[in-house]
Amino acid sequence: MQVSEILKVKGNALFTIAPEGKLTEAVSVMAQHNMGSLVVIDKGRMVGMLTFGEILSALDKGRGALGDARVRDIMERDPVTASPAMEVSDLRRTMIDSGARYLPVMDRDKLLGVISFRDVAKAVLEEQDFENRMLKGYIKNWPE
Repeated sequence: MQVSEILKVKGNALFTIAPEGKLTEAVSVMAQHNMGSLVVIDKGRMVGMLTFGEILSALDKGRGALGDARVRDIMERDPVTASPAMEVSDLRRTMIDSGARYLPVMDRDKLLGVISFRDVAKAVLEEQDFENRMLKGYIKNWPE
């Protein structure tokens, strides 16, 4: 299974924020849409990722307050990315090795979507369920 197949099932809704956006705005968008990350876009180009991890670190540093902190101050610059042709096994390895829970999917310079570790787990589970049903059907209809 390839990353492009996960994106087809997941859909390609993207939630973005500008680097000059306030962290409080980012938290509101993420909470409203139950998202763990936002893509940071500047002049139509991805310049970083903002995840709940960076926000929690900012909250810790600010002793529970975000104040007027801006996305650009804490975003991850040049995040690890995936390609649509990447196999899920390679994607999982990349996510584990990099520690990233969210990977932007890029086709050259075009942002196609974001894949989360949960998306990967769901896709693998569904693929295994399908294979199990096929094998059980094959065994059940085994000629005697």
